[in-house]
Amino acid sequence: MTTPHSAMNPQVNKNLMPTVADAAASIRCGELTPVELVQRCLDSIKTHNPTLHAFGDVYAEEALRYAETLTREAKENRTRGGLHGVPFAIKDLFATAGLRTTRGSLTAMNWVPQEDAPVIRRLKEAGAILLGKAATTEFGWSGASYSRVFGNGCNPWDARLTSGGSSSGSAISVAARMVPASLGSDGGGSVRIPSAFCGVFAMKGSHGRIPTWPWSATEMLSHAGPITRTVRDSALLFDVLAGPDSRDHQALPAATGSYLARCEEPLKRVRVAFCPTLFGVDVDPEISRVVGAAVERIARALPIDLEMPVLGWHDPLPTFETLWVAGRGIVYGQTLKNCADQLDPGFARLIGRASDYSLEDYLTAIQRRATFACQVHALFDTYDFLLTPTLPILPFDADLIAPPELDTHDSALPWACWTPFTYPFNLSGNPAASLPCGWSDTGLPVGLQVVGPRFADADVLQFCSAIEAIMPWAHRLPPMLGV
Repeated sequence: MTTPHSAMNPQVNKNLMPTVADAAASIRCGELTPVELVQRCLDSIKTHNPTLHAFGDVYAEEALRYAETLTREAKENRTRGGLHGVPFAIKDLFATAGLRTTRGSLTAMNWVPQEDAPVIRRLKEAGAILLGKAATTEFGWSGASYSRVFGNGCNPWDARLTSGGSSSGSAISVAARMVPASLGSDGGGSVRIPSAFCGVFAMKGSHGRIPTWPWSATEMLSHAGPITRTVRDSALLFDVLAGPDSRDHQALPAATGSYLARCEEPLKRVRVAFCPTLFGVDVDPEISRVVGAAVERIARALPIDLEMPVLGWHDPLPTFETLWVAGRGIVYGQTLKNCADQLDPGFARLIGRASDYSLEDYLTAIQRRATFACQVHALFDTYDFLLTPTLPILPFDADLIAPPELDTHDSALPWACWTPFTYPFNLSGNPAASLPCGWSDTGLPVGLQVVGPRFADADVLQFCSAIEAIMPWAHRLPPMLGV
């Protein structure tokens, strides 16, 4: 799908990709031009995309032309916003006016929206450059990276392994230094899963914090969120992207302060619950070791009161599966009933299983979601944050949707068996972030999940920023990028 673009400039260090904050500042002061930065991104995409499958359509000529305009404006001390001239990758689920949005499906290869999604409009208003569409699984259905449209997403730390999904290309493009940042979406872990596997930062805010549109069949679970190398980049983007939009009836009111400014404030003493696992799930020993060591370091270095409570929660997977399969399966089953041969086999199986659910099943799941969410919210009457591993496993083969030992072939959601710590907080709507907290013995990133009370998005970002200050990760490059 990738369109041709200009040849690589050998004078440009392909690994020298600034963060969003550094890029914006360098453009403002004239140390870097939007043209130079876009070209740097295109060179990196040309080098790494054939192996990693991060991008579909790349708007090389259009991006360079727009970058020339923004370069002239910057030289004249005219900027369009805080992201003037900064290139972004956009998950190919987000509607982009005049640009095709495949949604990762062979059935939508020619769909061209007439209107931008709220997040796209806000990026444009801030002066950002839409560089290209990032890979996603079909309609974002899976937490793996299998794709018949883009090719299976590969992990920059080991290209034989999955990047995770469904925001696969968004995480790959940031981890492999193809772009300063990207946009993803999260209905069951889809920004946190690939960010954990790829060694970058992502947070889904409280449900409704960043508006979403068009309507989703799982609107009660769906979030939009940036994927970045640093916490401060994420906070900067929350400042740009968050706030109400009339097209999203669930959108929350605008924040009263800056998320980025909050990250600069010193952390006050907080109460932290650490759960090495949830629901009795077995966790890979390497992940347990890395996460445990990270939490010990956090407890020594930061002003926290740490406890390890045993939570009496029951795994809400049946509730999540009912909402996900019945909601998506019925809606897509109606529109795609004559296209089964073009669908990802797993997604086709999901659609087929939707008929197993009755209206009573669906309403019962909504009720159980509310009960589980109340349990989660009650935890934060006692604690300010909950820490867990983001995932219980390390990345597996890129051609699979689950590791063989966990693959339940009869399941409509085979990926949910290895993501038990992410989807619960889509059900509850809490802000939840994944940050790199260390590496396995084989050099693979390990993610730590930070969950906060609903609406406490700024608190989570501030806490994550404090963690990043004592154990930074953004300087560490995947081996394929060199040193």
